[in-house]
Amino acid sequence: MTRYLAIFLTFARACLVRDMTFRANFILECVTSLGWMSMNLAFYLLVFTYTPEIGKGTGWSKEPFFAFVATGLIINSVVQAFFMPSAEELTEMVRTGGLDAVLVQPLDAQFLLSLHRVDFSSLANGCVGLGLLAWAVARMDHTPPPVAWLVYPLVVLCGIAILYGMVIMLAAATIHMGRNQSLYDFWFYLTNFSRYPAEIYAGPWGGPLRMLCTFVIPILLVVNVPARVIAQPFTGAAWGGVVAAVIAAIASLVVSRFVFLRALARYRSASS
Repeated sequence: MTRYLAIFLTFARACLVRDMTFRANFILECVTSLGWMSMNLAFYLLVFTYTPEIGKGTGWSKEPFFAFVATGLIINSVVQAFFMPSAEELTEMVRTGGLDAVLVQPLDAQFLLSLHRVDFSSLANGCVGLGLLAWAVARMDHTPPPVAWLVYPLVVLCGIAILYGMVIMLAAATIHMGRNQSLYDFWFYLTNFSRYPAEIYAGPWGGPLRMLCTFVIPILLVVNVPARVIAQPFTGAAWGGVVAAVIAAIASLVVSRFVFLRALARYRSASS
């Protein structure tokens, strides 16, 4: 484990040096990301000028909802900074045979393929998310109990693990197909479901969609569970969501590992 941590830190240091070599581009990427996020926050502020909460009786009033948004920013910034840049390179590596060089290394292939690139500019949204979370919690009607603050990092890590599993399974699809840019687009479309509270998915269409995105593809657990822990009163019922998030995270990691290894077993060199 220490060896892998040292290697990851070496990768991260090299990526940081590269980003700082082109500072103007790094700053532009940060500003672009923050601009997109600011437009979304402005839209949510506009929504709350017309309604006191998102969904009647859901508890997602202005401050709790912004805690929800902040949690989503934190989780997605980690995934987009540490996992997506490496996964997006996999298509080219399969096409050109670069994957061959990875497979002969005396290291785990999944580790190398998912963590060799770090996009530090994506962490800008996460930093803003932390500030937004502090602002929202300070203005909420209730104060989260100490147990909520202890559980919150755990369920945030569970949300990250669920998204990581999805990234790895899409990477496995790249190995099978040779090119799957459309599937990465599908990943962004799918994660859009996690940007809103699960309560909005109701009715004849929303109900089945909520079941699908909770029990089959557990995307609604990614942000909803940690956001509820910190933004709504932490009652005994909240433990059910915490347990579900832990189980979904473990299942995502196990299934994605199995799918990835099966894909590697079927891989043929680009030169073969």
